[in-house]
Order: sequence, then C-alpha cells, then structure tokens
Amino acid sequence: MKRRPHSRRQGEAENAGREGGRDERKLRTRRALLDAALQLLEGERSFSSLSLREVTKGAGITPAAFYRHFSGMEDLGHALIEDSFRSLHVLMRQAREGALPSTHMIRASVATFLDHVAAHRAHFRFIAKERFSGSSVIRMAIRKEIRLWIGDLAVDLSRFPALAKFSAEDLQMLAGMMVNIVIGGTEVLLDTPPADTEALQRIYRLTEKQMRLVLLGAALWDSNNARADERSPPSSTARSRAG
Repeated sequence: MKRRPHSRRQGEAENAGREGGRDERKLRTRRALLDAALQLLEGERSFSSLSLREVTKGAGITPAAFYRHFSGMEDLGHALIEDSFRSLHVLMRQAREGALPSTHMIRASVATFLDHVAAHRAHFRFIAKERFSGSSVIRMAIRKEIRLWIGDLAVDLSRFPALAKFSAEDLQMLAGMMVNIVIGGTEVLLDTPPADTEALQRIYRLTEKQMRLVLLGAALWDSNNARADERSPPSSTARSRAG
C-alpha cells in the first residue's frame, strides 16, 4: 500500500516541530551552562577563576559545544548578570497612586525583593562578589545594570504626585538611595544562614525602616530650594571653619 504523500501544511508542521525541539534543547543546554557556572562559584571562588573546560564538564557538554551558546567566558558572565537582574527591573515597580507609598506597600516591596534574593542566592552571591572584584568588564556590566535599575525606579517615582516637585536629577538621587538600601540588605542576607529566621527578620525590618526613613525625608525635599542653596555662597562661619 502506497503511503500518501505529506501535504505542504503537514510538512511545515513537522519542520516547525523539529525547529521547536532544537530550540528547546539549545535553551536547556544554555541553562545548564549558567547553572554549572553558578555551582562552581559557590564559596569564595571568583568568576575570573573559572575555566571554560570545567564549566562545560559541569554542564555535561564538550568544550567545542560551548561556542554554540557563548562567544567566550566573558559572554557567559554577561549572561549570568542579565539572568540575575532580569526580574529586578520590575520587582520594585508597582502601580502607585496618591501620595508616597504607604507603609504596607513599602513592607510588601521589601519583602518581595528580599524573598526573591533568598530564593536565588547563587545569582545574587555572584553579583555581590563580582561587584567590587574580578574582571573590570564584569564589574562595568554590573554597574550598568544597577544604573538601568535606578533609572527605571526614577521613572516610577516621577509618577508620584508628592514627588512632582523633584527634578530629574533628584529623582535619580532618590532612586539611587533606595536601590543602595536594598543592595545593602541583600548583601547582609547572603551572609546570613537561611535557618536563622530571627536574623533574617531583623534584616527585613531594618531594610524596611531605612526605606521608610528615606521616603519620609523625600516628602520634605524641595529641589528648587536645594538648587538655590547650591548657588548661594557659603556663610562667613562656614568659610572660617573651612579655613
């Protein structure tokens, strides 16, 4: 019995299925390389100490196959950074109306962020270690992501009616202070054993209180007066002290 030839539509569907299968396998292998690098970075190792061969061994692929996914180890490092920051650009962004965020919203935002850190310790330990050490290329890439995060948050803050008097520069300053608070909380959390619930609760509370204090100060800030103060010459008392 002769097999009926495939229709054009059937052929296209089979090709799409094969393409989808290849894409899925490629994504799994890429994920395996990222996970292998993170596992090797546990402890005190820095990213610059990793070799391509040990990363591919951990992922269960040949060194030659690595180059189907990344151009080199620096490219892998950039992918780890993007993977770590991808969700952070939206975690602190919430629809806010009215005045400054309520205490409840601040608490919820801090808890959401630190819960995310606790669930992805390997990613954030990598960021914390590489932010001030290791390859300058990796350090610059991390700083770029933090600047983007601050910029996104500044745009969100500009939607607050209570912050309408803030200049663009001051919004960036406020966003930077808020980001630095949660980065500080992140680094302390990473040094705290997951089982030490009392210490973790203190980190959550302190991070929330710091955020509330900054926002309370922001409510009293006036960008126009700040610019006037910058233009004013120092008083005679200040000049004598400086001398």
